[in-house]
Amino acid sequence: MRFAPLVIATASAALLVPTALAAPAPVPATAGPATPAPPAVDKPGGRYEHGVRLAFRAERGAVVRYTLDGTTPTRHSRLYVPGVPVRITQDTNVTAVAFRGGRASVPVSRGYLVRSAEKPVARVVVMSDVHIGDYAKNTGKWASFFDTIGSVFPRPDAILSNGDMINDNGDGKGPDHAVVARIFQENLRRKGMTGTQVLLSNGNHDDSLAQIRAHYPKAWFPDAGGGFYESSVGGVPLLTLNTETYNSSTEQQNWLKKRMAELTAKSPNTPVLVQGHRPASNTVMDGQQAANPKLTADLSAFPQAVFFSGHSHLNLNDDRSVHQKDFTAVNDGSMSYVEMDHGYQAVTEEGLANRFESPTSQALFVEVYKDRTEIARVNMAADKHDIYTGGKWSADWQPPYASAGTLSGRSWTVRLKGRTAQQIKDNFTYTAAHRNTTAPVFTGRRPLSAVRDAKGGTALRIAQARDDQMVHHYRVDVTDETTGAKALSSKVLAEYYYAPLPNSLDVPLPAAAPGTRYAARVTAVDAYGNASAEVSMKFRR
Repeated sequence: MRFAPLVIATASAALLVPTALAAPAPVPATAGPATPAPPAVDKPGGRYEHGVRLAFRAERGAVVRYTLDGTTPTRHSRLYVPGVPVRITQDTNVTAVAFRGGRASVPVSRGYLVRSAEKPVARVVVMSDVHIGDYAKNTGKWASFFDTIGSVFPRPDAILSNGDMINDNGDGKGPDHAVVARIFQENLRRKGMTGTQVLLSNGNHDDSLAQIRAHYPKAWFPDAGGGFYESSVGGVPLLTLNTETYNSSTEQQNWLKKRMAELTAKSPNTPVLVQGHRPASNTVMDGQQAANPKLTADLSAFPQAVFFSGHSHLNLNDDRSVHQKDFTAVNDGSMSYVEMDHGYQAVTEEGLANRFESPTSQALFVEVYKDRTEIARVNMAADKHDIYTGGKWSADWQPPYASAGTLSGRSWTVRLKGRTAQQIKDNFTYTAAHRNTTAPVFTGRRPLSAVRDAKGGTALRIAQARDDQMVHHYRVDVTDETTGAKALSSKVLAEYYYAPLPNSLDVPLPAAAPGTRYAARVTAVDAYGNASAEVSMKFRR
């Protein structure tokens, strides 16, 4: 994920040069005497109240190259000069690789959030869809997650778990809430977060309100019977909704409107945090997997509302995860696995697959200041890993996670500027009128090449295009020039949900026949549909 726009050279828009099939690029080895160890980084990732000066250390005979844009370093990336620190002055993902001869170490990535010494009114971690069931499978995983939380907020004022703590599907798994409570309590004690509030909402996989009440401390879910309640975090009001019943619950609707009116009349430029499991209609991620149109209507009178929702598992890398029109809506991501828009394919070890899930875990780190709310997007785990292994679901991958604490995008800033509700709305930033219009750009002279894949087949290698936010997918068409038949026509995900971002994609062409001449055409597309100039290449299998 890139955190600042780049000045990029013009792409090569029509590469029609016949290309011989190349061997696959060497994959960084993980073992062997000639393979350098990963470089050491002298400062851990996390939140800092000042700029950071970094030093790397590699073993004898190796050099370190690094990137500051979330991509994987190559032999052409910036060279680290020992004794000359790398200065970090804004939110940045730093990735370093040690090179020795023709060998490269595995990459090391760290995420740095750079803030001032100004103290926020409240620090809140917002997560959802943790889906814990088995204690043994989740102890190591959640120890890592809490370590990451502690690296950003050593003592958060609150942790919001916004629904779907367990994975009940009407099959009697309500007692699994006790497992969640045990894991959370153990880690809160281990990290010294004894003053941190935990506040839960009800999700569609949480069995019942009775089961939630039965297995957590009362302070974690202090509802009065309907699954909705009011709290205060550092003096900032927090309203928890039961989105499973909101559309049909007149009592809950009246309560929300009444409390919002009272709170905003008292302090019209102070945010009111609202959490509810399901997204509100016509808000985040272009309305995908949303519900409760009545909630959208009821919050429309209150631009002070910052509504956090989960349920969809849709990733936080995508800037459609924040939406402003009449209020601010924010997608929480997921702590179990994330999803992308349906209708795309992903490159996996087994070839192209109709994949819309990745075993990536993400959360929000929210800082409320007197004049703004800062929302950081943080990966708990985003190493490259397929969610299926041997055809079986494998979301329970275990630590260590090399990507823990990396950033999945630049922070969002919510300001409530204006004397009236309409003035506040007019000053919103993340609106439809401000949607990104910058298209991705291919860099380098030859963004496409044909290679042999690990199985001896043919693959089209796409050097990742660059974008001011992220490339979402590639439109890939490969045609047999003799017959005009399609060897491949697909929309391939750009792997933006991994950290670090892979430098290229090897898209397999299973139908490629020896001696056949092919024409490949590729377009890079961002999350808003902005498309690059098409790049082309001809090659012989």
